[in-house]
Amino acid sequence: MRMRAIRRVVVIGSGVMGSGIAAHLANAGLIVDLLDIVPQSLTAKEEQAGLTLEDPRVRNRLAEEARQRLLQTKPAPLFTPAHLKRIEAGNLEDHHERLQQADWIIEVVVEKLEVKQVIFQLVDEWRKPGSIVSSNTSGISIAAMAAGRSDDFRHHFCGTHFFNPPRYLKLLEVIPTEETKPEVVQFIRQFAEQRLGKGVVIARDTVNFIANRIGTYGLQVTIQAMVEGGYGIDEVDEVTGPLLGRPKSATFRTLDVVGLDTYAHVANNVHLHVEDEAEKQVFCLPTFVQTMISNGWLGAKTGQGFYQKTRGQAGKEILVLNVESMEYRPRQRMQAPSINRAKQAKTLEEKIRILAYSEDRAGKLVWEVLKSTLLYAASKVGEIAEDLHSIDQAMRWGFGWELGPFEVWDALGVVKSVERMQAEGEVIPTLVKELLASGQTSFYQRNIGTTHFFTKGAGLREIEHDQRVINLEALKEKGRVITRNAGATLLDLDDGIALLQFTSPNNALGLDVIQLIHQELPKLEERYRGLVIGNQGKHFCVGANIALMLMEAQDENWFELEQVIKGFQQAMMKLKYSKIPVVAAPFQMALGGGAEISFPAAHIQAAAETYLGLVEVGVGLIPGGGGNKEVLLRLLDTIPEGVEVDLQSYVNQAFMLIAMARVSTSAHEAKALGLLRPQDGVTMNQDFLLYDAKQKAIRLAEEGYAPPIPRKIPVVGETGLATLELGAYGFLQSGQISDHDYTIAKKLAFVLAGGHVPKGTLVDEEYLLDLEREAFLSLLGEVKTQQRMQHMLLKGKPLRN
Repeated sequence: MRMRAIRRVVVIGSGVMGSGIAAHLANAGLIVDLLDIVPQSLTAKEEQAGLTLEDPRVRNRLAEEARQRLLQTKPAPLFTPAHLKRIEAGNLEDHHERLQQADWIIEVVVEKLEVKQVIFQLVDEWRKPGSIVSSNTSGISIAAMAAGRSDDFRHHFCGTHFFNPPRYLKLLEVIPTEETKPEVVQFIRQFAEQRLGKGVVIARDTVNFIANRIGTYGLQVTIQAMVEGGYGIDEVDEVTGPLLGRPKSATFRTLDVVGLDTYAHVANNVHLHVEDEAEKQVFCLPTFVQTMISNGWLGAKTGQGFYQKTRGQAGKEILVLNVESMEYRPRQRMQAPSINRAKQAKTLEEKIRILAYSEDRAGKLVWEVLKSTLLYAASKVGEIAEDLHSIDQAMRWGFGWELGPFEVWDALGVVKSVERMQAEGEVIPTLVKELLASGQTSFYQRNIGTTHFFTKGAGLREIEHDQRVINLEALKEKGRVITRNAGATLLDLDDGIALLQFTSPNNALGLDVIQLIHQELPKLEERYRGLVIGNQGKHFCVGANIALMLMEAQDENWFELEQVIKGFQQAMMKLKYSKIPVVAAPFQMALGGGAEISFPAAHIQAAAETYLGLVEVGVGLIPGGGGNKEVLLRLLDTIPEGVEVDLQSYVNQAFMLIAMARVSTSAHEAKALGLLRPQDGVTMNQDFLLYDAKQKAIRLAEEGYAPPIPRKIPVVGETGLATLELGAYGFLQSGQISDHDYTIAKKLAFVLAGGHVPKGTLVDEEYLLDLEREAFLSLLGEVKTQQRMQHMLLKGKPLRN
């Protein structure tokens, strides 16, 4: 049987969603044809240029303009601008042959069934047999779209509901019909997980599918509770965000970002298509929302929605809408003891319990919102999704919830919460009754290495373990800890591979990590065949512990500080020249020290969403753990062997990357910047990152890994230093940098140039590390640097002084 593969995709519809999907497909290395309708009239610009309606530039205009907008859209849909080359614009009348060449055709046109049916009739005529066809609809019946199409079309057709923006939101709802071949569903699932980095949930063909159905219901009951309880929009957002494990944008800031028109469309879709009158009523839009839409107050895209940014005497100010007066007012904080207690809680589950079971103003709101949402989710198991676990996954991946509805219910305590619900006269769904009747007290049962969830009529079902997902907490439960200290843990990953995990707050690098490397790496070299550096926190590593450094500097403990920095440098050199291959697995933020601990690795396996960079200048420093040297070496390694070049241009490039604190916006951009090497790997699905890093460590070991041989490094010396300083002085004179920025720049220039030596001098790595350490410590003693460090600790953002 022919192995199925997807290499070329046609996306029909070049709106925001269609072009965003096309961009992410291009990110995944696919060739994409972006097609739209042919314009029926010329623009003024086209008329001035003497173009006609038959000109290809006019006929392809809609798709080409959408293609070009991808370069200006924020956040960026493309990993790098170079990926735009993989997208070709076209139109549905002239480019039928592209439908014949496509392995996958995705429809992303207006949400009207009759329009989609016309599109699919055309697709059915031109597609090649066996090609997959899908619709990105957010709520129209998948079966209705496929009605009347050929057998082969119907067998290869399903819904593929991406969430916006497609690059950043993990959820992909796949919605098969009764006629979709199971192998097609399985293939799409695997392809989307591996190549597109998606979390896939199989949804039933019901209105709005899973995430939008539950999420919009949650929004509606939150608005209802706000109105009935007399709460302000800002009060609601204060307790429906991170305190409940939801995004910082909470409820109403999220709606502003999404757009009230989009929100209204989704809510109205349910209202029109569900039969239950009570459910239909919940999805009615409040009068004030209808007024906002008629006023054009659609949120961020129109400049005002539930919130409005203004500029007053005190600078920028964010006002909030009073839904009774329909006027904007200054924001206010909700006053409730439970909020303060919840903020002090150590776990999210504890925060939720504190809020939901408090009788103060915050607690009453949270209980009403959670109660309604949980009861609704339980009533929809079997209707919108096969099981409760699918609903939890959809809400985590699609709406950014840290806990899905049933995980929240477990956190509240099912027995306790149900007793309260019954006392308040609520109808308890059959699923919940069955759970309690079976003797179970939670929807999930977690044992060492396995997790089961409750299913209606079938008891507990084990969550299938994907070998590509390594769960570090589960490994700890299994006793796989090699050793640990307060800031780091060594774990056994099996197959002769160990893992170094950071465990300090924000995964900041401190003495604990350095000590563990010095003490344990020699033992690992004897007992293991590879080491992975990685973790499963929110970010890989946000840098070194600047609070500790600032405290030591203010106490003038210079000898101790020098020993710490020297120990950090030596630890990085041990990693670089380790007898066993070291593979770093950065993801999300890998800044400062997080980049420096990655650079010495034999291989970096980075998540696609990796924001890598040396940002020390933001706190008045330069890198101190070998980062300057490693960036310079990376750039020098791009010089073709035997080719004579001017070293200065490479040094200039390193200088600008570090002095401007350049951070990549993706792993692919990190490669373009030279922060990652061409041979370094990129993993699209972060869930598979540690697995991929482990496999790379195994391959390197099996190939007979040998550490690199130390080498001499050519430097530009005094003449190159003068060039760098002159460039920095120009920035100072033009007002682009401050006096202290200039001081930092001169220190950085001295290190990258190799100090006061003749141009072309060959130096070793230790020499450059000595220069780096001296410059780092001297800057640490500067009052303005200490002010920057203090400001970063207090405000979380750089100070320019």
